[in-house]
Amino acid sequence: MKPGHTIGSIRLIAAVTCIAFLAGCATAPQTSHGPEYAPTASIMREARSLSVPVEKRAADYLQAAAVTASMLGSGIGTPACETYNAACGELTVLLRASEGGKLWNHPLTLTGNNNSYRLRLEPAGSAVWAPNYFTTFERPDQVKEKLIRKKIIQEGVGGALVGVRIVNPPEKFMPAKGITAPVTATLDFDATDATLALRRPAKQPMTSVEGKTCPVAANFSAPIGYYQPPPNLLLVSLMAMLRSGHYMEKTGLYFLQPYDPDRTPLVFVHGLFSTPFDWVQTINGLQADPEIRKHYQFWVFAYPTGNPILYSALRLREELARADKLYPNHRPYVVVGHSMGGMLAHMQVVTATQAMWEKTLGQTAKSIFRQKSRDSLIVRATIFQANPRIKRVVFICTPHRGSEMASSGLGRFGISLISLPLNIATKMKDALTSADLVQLTGSSKRLPNSITGLKPSNPGLPVINSAPISVPYHSIIGDRGKGDSPNSTDGVVPYWSSHLDGAQSECIVPGPHGSCELPQTIAELDRILRLNLGLPGVSKTTVAQTAPR
Repeated sequence: MKPGHTIGSIRLIAAVTCIAFLAGCATAPQTSHGPEYAPTASIMREARSLSVPVEKRAADYLQAAAVTASMLGSGIGTPACETYNAACGELTVLLRASEGGKLWNHPLTLTGNNNSYRLRLEPAGSAVWAPNYFTTFERPDQVKEKLIRKKIIQEGVGGALVGVRIVNPPEKFMPAKGITAPVTATLDFDATDATLALRRPAKQPMTSVEGKTCPVAANFSAPIGYYQPPPNLLLVSLMAMLRSGHYMEKTGLYFLQPYDPDRTPLVFVHGLFSTPFDWVQTINGLQADPEIRKHYQFWVFAYPTGNPILYSALRLREELARADKLYPNHRPYVVVGHSMGGMLAHMQVVTATQAMWEKTLGQTAKSIFRQKSRDSLIVRATIFQANPRIKRVVFICTPHRGSEMASSGLGRFGISLISLPLNIATKMKDALTSADLVQLTGSSKRLPNSITGLKPSNPGLPVINSAPISVPYHSIIGDRGKGDSPNSTDGVVPYWSSHLDGAQSECIVPGPHGSCELPQTIAELDRILRLNLGLPGVSKTTVAQTAPR
């Protein structure tokens, strides 16, 4: 749900009814149309000409970079520095893409008008990407960042690029459009020997180029903006809730950056009538903090939001287990959940036992557990252990005790519109009698779904809320700017439902239910994530980048 829609409830109603640093030798990341160093202007024009052979164009880029490399200390925004940056970035794009990549990652001798250069790529290192990791590169100006309001840019030396990795068959946890990362191309020269390095600006913001220590140019927004939402995003969100069976194959954990064992996985879980695209602005804002960029990697969990909450929580649990198996050396997770996504996150850090369900549901629970094996869907969804790999959780506008809106006439109408996937519906029908349905949902005719689970009367809520949360947790709660907590609401979730005793912190933000993108929310997330690293306070850079314009 988007901030600025005063009515965080609009999403529910609609559903139920149909991402500076100054330095002495830096410039902004390059496009191909910035100011140029005059003595190299004609060389750059030829390098950009599609009518010139690729190897000749590459030699021209190298000549332009060689002429300007010795001038990198001349100051901010100089034409020489901008020309160097452009030549580095455009050469990288050209060589990776031309002739099916045949010119990429092996020594080349490239001859221009007056010079011949021997070019090699620097091998992988702690702050340098492996040359063959990315299958293509894009300039940031080629990325249409539709969901990003303020670009997070680091001024510096080198060609700022978006590295994109797309392989077939897709790797585990890879989005359909591939995995992206900020990349900075730099060239070092020893006479006519040139070394092209693909630097990792998030990991090492400073580097030595031509013997000069300079900040690395980077655009951190473009790799996130590369993931473009469909033009009909609201309709997709709606249908993923009402007809979840059509979106089941998209359920899963997705990496928005290449896996890095040295960085903490930060897992975002969206809420009802939402998609992972709801986190773009939040992630973009967090990237303003160099410590967040350096120490965290961003993952999202996608799921159709009409399914029962316990089932979606099970799927998240299974996806995290898959990540644990594939990457057993990963650092402990931090999970951030918004709205119903916070409920899914909650169910990752508590232990629910058969005895707890029987205490609350009595004979109904005893009957279900007696009839079903431990590996049945309904038992796996209701009996689970707290995930020991999760280190911290953040709840944003989360209805831990439900929302009265789900019990209203609109809520009942929404419940009636949701159609569950056939396999889930069949297994639930096999497990539940009419009496069980009445006990669980108040109706003997309709199976429980996500909106049913959001009712304050949902008997599963007391079970989950009675279990101690196994890790430090934090609450971010919206109050629509009224400042009347605890007698407040974000328009969908009242304070009495989103408040949790024992939270390490509780931050009230002046926004509606969709408060993920608020500057105050991003600043509080930044503070929590720095706390998780053992760092004090909130990054001033993050506050400045997220301040309203």
